[in-house]
Amino acid sequence: MSHSTPSPSICDLLIVGGGINGAAIARDAAGRGLSVTLIEQHDLAQHTSSASTKLIHGGLRYLEYYEFRLVREALIERETLLAIAPHIIWPLEFVLPHARHLRPAWMIRMGLFLYDHLARRKSLPASRGISFATHPAGAVLRPEFRRGFTYADCWVEDSRLVVLNALDAAERGAVIHTRCALQAARPEGGLWHAQTEAGPITARALVNATGPWVSEVLGARLGRNASAHARLIKGSHIVTRRLYKGENAFILQNPDGRIVFVIPYERDFSLIGTTDVPFSGDPAGVAISAEETGYLCESVNRYFRASISPDDVVWSYAGVRPLFDDQAADAKAVTRDYVLDLTHDGATPPLLSVFGGKITTSRKLAEHALEKLLPVLGRPVCASWTGGAPLPGGDFTDFSGYFAEFQKRFPTLEPRLARRLVRAYGTRAERFAGAGMGRDLGGGITEAEATYLANHEWGRTAEDILWRRSRMGLHVPAGTAERLTAFLKEIPATI
Repeated sequence: MSHSTPSPSICDLLIVGGGINGAAIARDAAGRGLSVTLIEQHDLAQHTSSASTKLIHGGLRYLEYYEFRLVREALIERETLLAIAPHIIWPLEFVLPHARHLRPAWMIRMGLFLYDHLARRKSLPASRGISFATHPAGAVLRPEFRRGFTYADCWVEDSRLVVLNALDAAERGAVIHTRCALQAARPEGGLWHAQTEAGPITARALVNATGPWVSEVLGARLGRNASAHARLIKGSHIVTRRLYKGENAFILQNPDGRIVFVIPYERDFSLIGTTDVPFSGDPAGVAISAEETGYLCESVNRYFRASISPDDVVWSYAGVRPLFDDQAADAKAVTRDYVLDLTHDGATPPLLSVFGGKITTSRKLAEHALEKLLPVLGRPVCASWTGGAPLPGGDFTDFSGYFAEFQKRFPTLEPRLARRLVRAYGTRAERFAGAGMGRDLGGGITEAEATYLANHEWGRTAEDILWRRSRMGLHVPAGTAERLTAFLKEIPATI
């Protein structure tokens, strides 16, 4: 199946940026009948959108900054996204140990009460107080922590959420070009005339969803001055071998007022993050610092019985968040809400620039973007559709039930492999699973899976497949990347 059908001579919407916001806008717009072309300078979700803490969450700590609108929207979205992508999103219990010298218990109880009631919960449990004398987390935490709280949020495979939005957009008619940079775009005759690595593209409206590059694209590529500006904040994470057996996550309060998550990751590991550090420079070259690694280790050691050091880190990653610059003095206080800056006058065709945003609120951000764009394109603002339509592979309601059905259909698959395939691809795994999957290229990644990713999900390189599609980078044996690279050269990409 090919998604790279020729671009129309004039498309309604040219979206620059293949992170979560660009992909979500492309999906929404294509489903409303707009002709859409999306270009991404690197791979889908290669930067900020795959460098998150992997959570669909309301943002408990944002309540301290009175971000009630954002938190409420995010809490509502938890349930919506869980329903439309049950393969890549699932509930996760968080344990919050109470440190009496930091936030008082009454403040935490009030925050959790708001968290429970700002939006109606359908499937996630309410928060509750717990004693570590009886809760399993007590065996993980240092003995001075005696009481705490639990609440629910959700885990998400972040890069897969981006790819599935792009895939849904493509199946509804959008044209997706990866590794295709915008060189320049200028308004002329009421249209945007863009020069790209895929050739010239003419569009009625342009969306700048380039994340940390949003201001640079506005100035250097579009020749525009922005009324809004991005504030770049680096967030870094470390991964260690599994620190505890339980399936719950921890949210740890630090003396500086920040919080750090410790989350079960990829079965065998623990994910620890994030930091908040002002950033300047090229977002493509961002990396964790020794100071950040030390900070995250200290956060864990402040609470856990088993201590860790930088020597225990098996992998790390960093991303640059393009937050809307609200002039907050401290990085942790900068708003996580988003701003959609629309420019449209007699001399300039519509230009929408996206500042800020979170993975959790990307679907609503796309709705709001279309509410701004449709009128200036002369289209009616029809009812939103994305909240009721499953993302590709998510057309089932109960993961356990569907997984049992999948195992019956493909009984020769080893259970651990079958579960991984259903978690990554949902019902789309049926398209390549079973007998005749070809060679194992490493760690259970077969020729059939690699072919599917190359032909349907823009998997161009071994890195695309190992780290942003299959999420198997931490599991595969040495030589897998080389075998994947050689195999991808053998098969012609059809998208």
